[in-house]
Amino acid sequence: MIQAIFVAKKSKLSQVGIDAVKVDAGKGIVGDRYYGKKGDDGPNITFVESEEIVAFNANFGQSIALADTRRNIVTQGVRLNQLVGKEFTIGDVRFYGVDLCEPCASLGRSLANGSLTPPQVVKAWLHRGGLRANVLSTGIVREGMPFKVL
Repeated sequence: MIQAIFVAKKSKLSQVGIDAVKVDAGKGIVGDRYYGKKGDDGPNITFVESEEIVAFNANFGQSIALADTRRNIVTQGVRLNQLVGKEFTIGDVRFYGVDLCEPCASLGRSLANGSLTPPQVVKAWLHRGGLRANVLSTGIVREGMPFKVL
């Protein structure tokens, strides 16, 4: 299910949590910094598992918030790595899992602190950073909506 939804109007701005978003086919989340920038072949929306955020905090003594990975949608009870190459729905909206959202140097820098260096952060999130997906149909996505793999 969808645990949280985040958007940022510009790339350097903090993400804002919202209850629901409109997504447009081939463009992504209306009002998000990446809206329409990737084109129809995407990927144009990102997901991360809340379980991975909890595990990162527990394994490394951290306290990052759900928004700190800068992914758009935080899921619960969904194994996102298994959705690469598959269609899935959230409510009536269709998505296609394009590839893993592997950690980058920016994520490393943003989550680094006195106990973790940027390379350690990147290594910790390798293969755990979420999913990049294409939006295949236009609609509304809300917190609490379930996932369904097609």
